[in-house]
Order: sequence, then structure tokens, then C-alpha cells
Amino acid sequence: MKIRMKISVVASVLVSLMSTAAVADTYRLTHNTSDATSWQKGAEKFNELLKEESDGDLGVRIFPNAVLSGGDQMKQSEMVGRGDIDFVITSAINVTPLIPEMAVFSLPYLFSNYQQVDNAIQGSPGDKMKDIAREHGIEILAWGENGFRELTNSVKPVESPDDLKGMKIRVAGPMYIDVFDALGANPQQIQWTETFSALQQGVVDGQENPVGSIIVPQRLYEVQNYLTEWHYSYDPIFIGVSEELWNSWDKDTQEVVQDSANKAMQYQINLSREQTKSGIKTLEDNGMTVTTLSDDQLQKFRDATRSVYDAWGKKVGEDLVSDFEKAVDDTSSQ
Repeated sequence: MKIRMKISVVASVLVSLMSTAAVADTYRLTHNTSDATSWQKGAEKFNELLKEESDGDLGVRIFPNAVLSGGDQMKQSEMVGRGDIDFVITSAINVTPLIPEMAVFSLPYLFSNYQQVDNAIQGSPGDKMKDIAREHGIEILAWGENGFRELTNSVKPVESPDDLKGMKIRVAGPMYIDVFDALGANPQQIQWTETFSALQQGVVDGQENPVGSIIVPQRLYEVQNYLTEWHYSYDPIFIGVSEELWNSWDKDTQEVVQDSANKAMQYQINLSREQTKSGIKTLEDNGMTVTTLSDDQLQKFRDATRSVYDAWGKKVGEDLVSDFEKAVDDTSSQ
């Protein structure tokens, strides 16, 4: 009789443990960059908050460097849209093959400062982009920041479009190819995971990315000599979840995930901007020459890329572009 009771107790404990394990769900989260970036820190904060707010029932396993998509940063979002991956942190420009409208964020010289960025992305234009992404199977939970993309190269200081002529520049996507074509450079689209070695081996002369979130943590100062602050394009990131997975959760779970994402991305934005502030000095301390363009110099780049702005504005939708331009103009008048 005692043996049967002991077996019964053990069985009950095992069932209880199995039930607890079944409740604790760990999902897969992919992102483009290494584990040294603010993208990774944002992902880690998201995991931390999920566990806290769900009493350990929810969490994510983080996969940097787009390893779940074989290093293909463009493919990640497609896989999330199909439900093959649960979560993604990626930049808007990397989603344009799947969602062409995402290129609106990165139109050359649309934004000049963070106030304009925040007014547009955290406002109704950003909400419209969430609606568009939902049609492609991705629920955008919150916006984060890659930042204003600055130019680096190993050849010479760049102060005018003429300085870029013939220079081989690694770019992230089709719109940036058109931008650098318009500037007389030789743009080449290369996966981010292959970019450092391409710069190191001289396959390309330069690249463009944000200082705080990419250039400094990825140690590009080891293979680049010059940086030009020209704020030519802004690049947000977002944390998104498979729409299929999102719809499978009850309201309470959705609220936990949403709240965790909001807080994690605000943390990531703050971190990215802090790193950008300190990043210029880090680059100079590591031997890079930093060139900050005057308004007159910037205007020459704006003029040279205006045709790209207009052409891509038509591709992404003139009404959508107008919404973003209005948010920028409203910021200027506040």
C-alpha cells in the first residue's frame, strides 16, 4: 500500500513538473548584427522583461548575425511573416524586398533631427506602417533605432559628391544603390555579415551605417580611416512577431509581450543615442578623421539625390510620403 502511495506521489510531482515546463514557452528571436550592438542589448532587455512580467512563463532565445536565415538579413522578415521564426529585430531598409513601403523611412534627407524622427515614427505615420506590415504576416510591436547613417571609407575625406566618384561603397539595399549611383560612386550590395571582411580585403572602399549602433560596436575603425557626418538617411529598427503566433495568444499574453517590447525598444533607443554621442570621440581616439559637413556642403548632397527621393517616393506611395513629410513639417513648427 505504501509503495503504491509513493508511486502516486512521484507521478503527481512529475505531472506537475511537466505541466510547468509546458507553460514556460521560449521563442526564437533573430536579428542582423553581432552580440556587441544595441540591437542585441534591446533583445536581451526584451527577454528580461518578458520573464519578469510573465513570472517566467515567456522568454526568447536570441540568435544574432541572422544565423537562422543563413546570414541573409533580408530573408529574416520573410521567415517571420511565414511563421518559420517567432520574433525579429531588424531595420526598415532590410524589409523593403518584402514590404516596399518600408523604404519611406530612409528617403535621402527626409529627416534632419531626432525630433522629426520621433514625431513621425512614434506617431500616425509609424502606425500606418504597422498596418502595412500586418498584411505581410508581421505584427510590429515597437519601433527602435538604428540611427542616422553616416559614411566611412579608407580612401580620403568626403566633403562633396565629387569626392565619392568611383569609390566602391557597400550598401544595404536597392534604394541606397540608387543614392550612391546618383552621387557618382560604385555601390555594391553585400550582406552585413560579409562586410567587415570586404572592407578589410579592399573589395569595397567604404560603407554607410549609424555610428552608435553599428560603426563603433562592430569596430569598423579597424578597417576604415575616414567618417563623414552627413545624416543622409535615417534607419529605424523594429521588433516584430509572427502574426500567426500573435493571434494564437490570449489577450493577457499579448499585453505582456506588447508592454515588454515597448519598454525594451525605448531602452534600446536611449542606448543607441547615448552611444552615438560618445561614438565620434571613440572613432577619433582610434585614428579616424571625422568630417562634419556645413549646411552649404549638405545642400549639394541633397540636390544630387533629389531625383532618387522623387523616384522612390512614387514607388512607396506619394500619399504615404506626404504623411511623413507632414509629420516632419509639423515638428518644425512646434
